[in-house]
Amino acid sequence: MATANSLTNELHEAEGRLLEELRSMRRRLRTDGKAEKPADALTMGQKIADQVATTMGSWPFIIIQSLILLVWIVLNVTAFVEKWDPYPFILLNLALSFQAAYAAPFIMMSQNRQQDIDRKEAENDHQINVKAELEIELLHEKVDALRQKEVLMLTQAIADLTALLKSQTAAPTVKA
Repeated sequence: MATANSLTNELHEAEGRLLEELRSMRRRLRTDGKAEKPADALTMGQKIADQVATTMGSWPFIIIQSLILLVWIVLNVTAFVEKWDPYPFILLNLALSFQAAYAAPFIMMSQNRQQDIDRKEAENDHQINVKAELEIELLHEKVDALRQKEVLMLTQAIADLTALLKSQTAAPTVKA
C-alpha cells in the first residue's frame, strides 16, 4: 500500500512539474510577443515556391493552359498557320515536360514547408491538450477535497444532532 501511495505522489509531482513547465513556456511566449509570423520569416525562394504552387493549383491556370494547348493543337492540325509542330506534337510535349520538371520541385518545397508548419501546430495542440488535462485533473482533486470536507461536516452535524436528540430523549420531560 505504501508503494502505491509513493507512486501516486511521484505521478502528482511529475504532473505538477509538467504543468508548471507548460505554464512558464506560455508566459514566455506572451512576454516575447509570440513567435514571428511565418509569412514574415519566409525567404525569397519560399515565397516563390508558394506563389508557383498557388498559381499552378488554381482553376484559372488549368483553364488558360487548356485553352493554349487547344489552340496549339488546332493551329497545327488545320495548318491555318504554318505547321511549326506537326502531329505527334513533339515540341508541345517538350514544353509540357519542361514545365512539369520545373513545377514539381517548387510545389514540393511549398508542401514541405507547409508540412513543417502543420507539425509545429500539432505539437502546440498536444501541449495545450496536456495542460488542459492536467488543469482538469487539478480541478477534480479540488472538487473531491471539497466533497470530502463537506461529507465530514455533514457527518459531524449528524453526530451533533444525534447527540442532541439522545440528550433530549434521555432528559426527563416535565408534565404539566
